[in-house]
Amino acid sequence: MSEVYDGLMEGLNEALAFARGEKTGAVIHQIQVPVVDVSAIRASTGLSQSAFARSIGVAKGTLLNWEHGRRRPTGPAQVLLAMIAKKPSLVRELLQ
Repeated sequence: MSEVYDGLMEGLNEALAFARGEKTGAVIHQIQVPVVDVSAIRASTGLSQSAFARSIGVAKGTLLNWEHGRRRPTGPAQVLLAMIAKKPSLVRELLQ
C-alpha cells in the first residue's frame, strides 16, 4: 500500500488501542480553560450588553443567559472570553 495509507492505518490502530485502555505511545495534552465571569469581563470592556454581544458574535439573549448564570459559555466562546478577561481591550483593538 501507499505511505499515506500505512500512516493512516497506524494512527487508527493506535487510537483504537488507546480507546481500549492499552498502553500506547500516545501523548495526551490537557488544557484547562478557566471558568469565566461574563459580567465582569463585559464590564471591564466598558461595552453595553448589546455592543459586547455583537462584538463577540453572539445574540444578546445568549449573553444575558451567561451573565445571569442560566447558561455557561463553552468551547470557543469560553476561550475567547478568557482571552478578553486577560486583555479587555482585545475586542476593540481587533475590530477597529
